[in-house]
Amino acid sequence: MNVITISPKFQVVIPRDIRDRLELEPGQKVQALVFGNRIEFIPLRPAREMRGFLRGLDTTVHRERDRL
Repeated sequence: MNVITISPKFQVVIPRDIRDRLELEPGQKVQALVFGNRIEFIPLRPAREMRGFLRGLDTTVHRERDRL
């Protein structure tokens, strides 16, 4: 488990093993969310990088006969 210290300016440093695992880059933006009693950082990825991540998803929609 990594322990992070909050600086007097309320800054934190993300440990190297976490940065490497999530492939974070300097200057990359993350979204900070409060979830219960914890803080979660979610890396924001460019839309271009998301291309194709839903490949193979079944997009058929079954509709009622009177809703065609």
